[in-house]
Amino acid sequence: IADRQDGIGVCGWILVSLSFILVLITFPVSIWACIKVVREYERAVVFRLGRILSKKAKGPGLILVLPCTDTFIKVDLRTVTCKIPPQEILTRDAVTAQVDGVVRYRIHSAVRAVANVTDVHSATLLLAQTTLRNVLGTQSLAQLLAGREETAHSIQAALDSATEQWGVRVARVEIKDIRIPMAMQRAMAAEAEAARETKAKVVAAEGERNASKALQKASMVLTESPAALPLRYLQTLTAVAAQNNSTIVFPLPMNMFGSLGKKSTGA
Repeated sequence: IADRQDGIGVCGWILVSLSFILVLITFPVSIWACIKVVREYERAVVFRLGRILSKKAKGPGLILVLPCTDTFIKVDLRTVTCKIPPQEILTRDAVTAQVDGVVRYRIHSAVRAVANVTDVHSATLLLAQTTLRNVLGTQSLAQLLAGREETAHSIQAALDSATEQWGVRVARVEIKDIRIPMAMQRAMAAEAEAARETKAKVVAAEGERNASKALQKASMVLTESPAALPLRYLQTLTAVAAQNNSTIVFPLPMNMFGSLGKKSTGA
C-alpha cells in the first residue's frame, strides 16, 4: 500500500485512510461498490487522487477500487478495424486520384493510451489519413497501381512508429480502392490498345520474315532437284481435291506448251 500511495502527500494519506475506514464501517455493503470486474480482453487504468496506481493497468479479473479517491478507465485491447475515408491525392506525375483503405491496430499499453492522448481511436484514424496522403503523394500513378503491397507496408511502418508513444501497434494497412478520373482511364485504355497493336504488328512482321526465309530455302531445294517440282504439283492437286471443289485448276509448266507447238508445226 505504501508503494501505491507514494507521492500523494499527507492530505492524500488522510483521504485514503478515510476511504478505508468508510469501507470497513459500511462492510459488507460497500464491497459491492468497491469490487469491479475486468474482462479478459480489457484492462483498467486506476487513478488514485489523480495519479495512475502502480503505473500499470489492472486486470483481467476482480479489482478493488476505493470510493471517493479512486476512479478507473477501461481500455479494450482487441484489434480494431477502421475504414480510412476516400482521400483525394495528387501523385508525383500530377494525376488526381481518390484512395481509401483499411487499417487494423490494437492497444498494447493501456496506460499510454489513456495518459498520452485524449482519444486514441480518433487520433489513430486521423493520423492514418494524413500518412496515406503523404506516402502516396511521393509515388507515380504506375507505382501506385502496380505496387500496392509495398505502398501499404510503407504506410504501416510510418504509422506504427508514430503511434508507438500512444501504446498503439498497427497490425496491417490495406489499400482498398483507387479511383482515377474517366478521362485518365480512357487515355490509359488508348495507350494500352496502341501498345497491343504495336506488339501484334511486330509479331506479324517477324512471322513474315521467318516465312520468307523458309520459302527461300524451299526454292533452293527445288532448284537442286528438278523432279521435286512435279511432285509438288501433285501434292497441290491433292490438297485442292480434298476441299470437295467441282473445278480444279492444275498449273502446267510453259515448256510443255512449247514442245506441243513444235510438234504441231512439224506435222
